[in-house]
Amino acid sequence: MTITKQVTFIAKDDGIEKMKELLTTMVKASQEEDGCLFYEICQLKENPKKFIVLESWRDEKALDGHKLSAHYAYYKSNFEPYCAEKFSDDLEVL
Repeated sequence: MTITKQVTFIAKDDGIEKMKELLTTMVKASQEEDGCLFYEICQLKENPKKFIVLESWRDEKALDGHKLSAHYAYYKSNFEPYCAEKFSDDLEVL
Protein backbone atom coordinates (compact mmCIF):
# COMPACT_ATOMS: atom_id res chain seq x y z
CA MET A 1 0.00 0.00 0.00
CA THR A 2 1.41 3.38 -1.03
CA ILE A 3 2.30 5.75 1.81
CA THR A 4 2.14 9.49 1.16
CA LYS A 5 3.05 12.12 3.74
CA GLN A 6 3.31 15.85 4.12
CA VAL A 7 5.84 16.91 6.74
CA THR A 8 5.83 20.58 7.72
CA PHE A 9 8.75 22.35 9.34
CA ILE A 10 8.67 25.86 10.77
CA ALA A 11 12.21 27.18 11.06
CA LYS A 12 13.38 29.41 13.85
CA ASP A 13 13.96 33.02 12.75
CA ASP A 14 17.73 32.53 12.75
CA GLY A 15 17.56 28.99 11.34
CA ILE A 16 15.92 29.48 7.94
CA GLU A 17 19.04 29.06 5.80
CA LYS A 18 20.39 26.14 7.85
CA MET A 19 16.99 24.41 7.74
CA LYS A 20 16.84 24.92 3.97
CA GLU A 21 20.36 23.54 3.55
CA LEU A 22 19.67 20.51 5.73
CA LEU A 23 16.36 19.65 4.07
CA THR A 24 17.62 20.05 0.51
CA THR A 25 20.39 17.52 1.18
CA MET A 26 17.63 14.95 1.61
CA VAL A 27 16.06 15.30 -1.83
CA LYS A 28 18.38 13.53 -4.27
CA ALA A 29 19.43 10.79 -1.84
CA SER A 30 15.80 10.06 -0.96
CA GLN A 31 14.67 10.09 -4.59
CA GLU A 32 17.31 7.45 -5.37
CA GLU A 33 16.11 5.07 -2.67
CA ASP A 34 14.35 1.86 -3.63
CA GLY A 35 10.62 2.39 -3.21
CA CYS A 36 10.62 6.18 -3.36
CA LEU A 37 7.84 7.30 -5.68
CA PHE A 38 8.03 11.04 -4.99
CA TYR A 39 10.14 13.26 -2.74
CA GLU A 40 10.23 17.04 -2.96
CA ILE A 41 10.73 19.91 -0.54
CA CYS A 42 9.02 23.27 -0.91
CA GLN A 43 9.56 26.58 0.84
CA LEU A 44 6.61 28.94 1.05
CA LYS A 45 7.26 32.19 -0.80
CA GLU A 46 4.98 34.21 1.49
CA ASN A 47 6.44 32.61 4.64
CA PRO A 48 10.06 31.52 4.10
CA LYS A 49 10.23 29.99 7.58
CA LYS A 50 7.80 27.27 6.46
CA PHE A 51 9.02 24.19 4.59
CA ILE A 52 6.85 21.34 3.32
CA VAL A 53 8.17 17.91 2.45
CA LEU A 54 5.93 15.89 0.15
CA GLU A 55 6.90 12.25 -0.04
CA SER A 56 5.39 9.05 -1.36
CA TRP A 57 6.70 5.53 -0.82
CA ARG A 58 5.78 2.24 -2.46
CA ASP A 59 4.98 0.63 0.90
CA GLU A 60 5.82 0.57 4.62
CA LYS A 61 8.98 -1.44 3.95
CA ALA A 62 10.31 1.28 1.63
CA LEU A 63 9.53 4.00 4.19
CA ASP A 64 11.20 1.95 6.93
CA GLY A 65 14.28 1.63 4.71
CA HIS A 66 14.31 5.40 4.25
CA LYS A 67 14.28 5.86 8.02
CA LEU A 68 17.35 3.61 8.29
CA SER A 69 19.38 5.53 5.67
CA ALA A 70 22.49 7.54 6.52
CA HIS A 71 21.05 10.78 5.12
CA TYR A 72 17.90 10.40 7.23
CA ALA A 73 19.99 9.75 10.36
CA TYR A 74 22.05 12.88 9.61
CA TYR A 75 18.94 15.01 9.19
CA LYS A 76 17.32 13.58 12.36
CA SER A 77 20.38 14.32 14.47
CA ASN A 78 20.80 17.89 13.15
CA PHE A 79 17.46 19.59 12.48
CA GLU A 80 16.29 20.47 15.99
CA PRO A 81 18.51 23.55 16.60
CA TYR A 82 16.97 25.23 13.53
CA CYS A 83 13.37 24.07 13.85
CA ALA A 84 10.68 25.74 15.96
CA GLU A 85 7.92 23.29 15.02
CA LYS A 86 7.46 20.08 13.03
CA PHE A 87 4.34 18.07 12.25
CA SER A 88 3.34 15.37 9.83
CA ASP A 89 0.14 14.48 8.00
CA ASP A 90 -0.65 11.19 6.31
CA LEU A 91 -2.27 11.84 2.94
CA GLU A 92 -4.53 9.82 0.70
CA VAL A 93 -3.99 10.30 -3.01
CA LEU A 94 -7.33 10.47 -4.74
